[in-house]
Amino acid sequence: MPLAQLPPMGWNSWNTFGWQINEQLIFEMADLMASQGYREAGYEYLVIDDCWSLRERGKDGRIVPDPEKFPHGMKAVADYVHSKGLKFGMYSCAGVRTCAGYPGSYDHEFVDAQTFADWGVDFLKYDFCNFPQSGNCKARYLTMSMALKATGREILFSACNWGMEEPGEWMRAIGAHMYRSTGDIMDNFVSFTDIVKSQLNKLCMSGNHCFNDMDMLTVGMEGKGNVGLGKVCSYEEYRLQFVLWCLCGVPLMMGADLRTLAPEYRALMLNPALLRINQDAECRPPYIVRRDSVCIPNPDDAQAPWAHPADTAFVLLRHLTDSEFAAIYKEAQKYVGTPYVWGGSTPETGFDCSGYVCWVYNQNGYDVGRTTANGLWQKSQHISEAEAKPGDLVFFEGTYDTPGKSHVGIYLGNGMMVSAGDPIKYANIHSSYWEKHLAGFGRLSK
Repeated sequence: MPLAQLPPMGWNSWNTFGWQINEQLIFEMADLMASQGYREAGYEYLVIDDCWSLRERGKDGRIVPDPEKFPHGMKAVADYVHSKGLKFGMYSCAGVRTCAGYPGSYDHEFVDAQTFADWGVDFLKYDFCNFPQSGNCKARYLTMSMALKATGREILFSACNWGMEEPGEWMRAIGAHMYRSTGDIMDNFVSFTDIVKSQLNKLCMSGNHCFNDMDMLTVGMEGKGNVGLGKVCSYEEYRLQFVLWCLCGVPLMMGADLRTLAPEYRALMLNPALLRINQDAECRPPYIVRRDSVCIPNPDDAQAPWAHPADTAFVLLRHLTDSEFAAIYKEAQKYVGTPYVWGGSTPETGFDCSGYVCWVYNQNGYDVGRTTANGLWQKSQHISEAEAKPGDLVFFEGTYDTPGKSHVGIYLGNGMMVSAGDPIKYANIHSSYWEKHLAGFGRLSK
């Protein structure tokens, strides 16, 4: 299979460990990826980031691994990773020095590429620090791409120039398999949502064999490690990050310490329904159905009691193979992703709707947004609120002065729903308006 036919998946050392890396850590991560289901789920690349070498090149002009960190050399590390059924990745930089001040590959592209190939490297992350002002960015990335191919070894080229010079317009042409499109991610909500918002209009240039890389995941880091800056994310915020990376169809490179990762985050990043969205064969980017602001309370300002923060409401729709699609609705008030009610009310994948995230439907699903509430009420099994589970329907009577069952929503649990209609609303069914119209709950069979 050609390289990067689908978004690459793996683990990278930088987000958690930074410079604190050594061969024992890599061996332990390889063991975990092989034994805890990550390899089988598709996470195949184990990548060492910056800080692996000595500060100066050897007399032969080659980069030298730090003998204290990697006493058996990089070939032995690669062999161990390969023995676990994984692929081995390393790091270099297009500048004269890496971001941490180690030897870069500027003017050494061919010798470094051959060195990596001799060690058994399968993946090269190629950064952009300390790049000469007189240098030509595009030409230097092309040079390393050609150098890697000249080795005769298949090495995935992960270009990382932080979005400089609109990489989506030329990275595919120079032979890159994935390209970083933004600055570094930090382990907080603002950082990852800003990254997504900056790339939504650029994902159209991402696809098979050359993917927009929105940086490594911070899911499960919980404020620990090299990029643990800012307010620690909640589980719901990490869940939103992972859902957005899957829906956008970008590479999934884990960054947390897998040895201490909480079970809920392991389950999230191994969720087969979400990974199926990310790894869909057609690799289509999401379509932006809606991108605007929502009205939220602003009680501290008596003159303007309501605020309209920009870029706080999104509806994204992604077409998948076999007449399926995935969608997400995000609004600012709760800072969570919620299902967008199109295409059906019954998750065909069995993914837990209480996650407020993505559902996948096929063409046989019920279309809640276009089926009358009365019609759905007649088709559904009537249940009590105590019996209702996430994904069931909640019905209302007399809303908007319409007789009979006039409105229907998707129940999310804990009294919350996403109501069908225009506009789509995330609401509490026991709020003053909805509770007086509440008519009952229903369940549709698959």
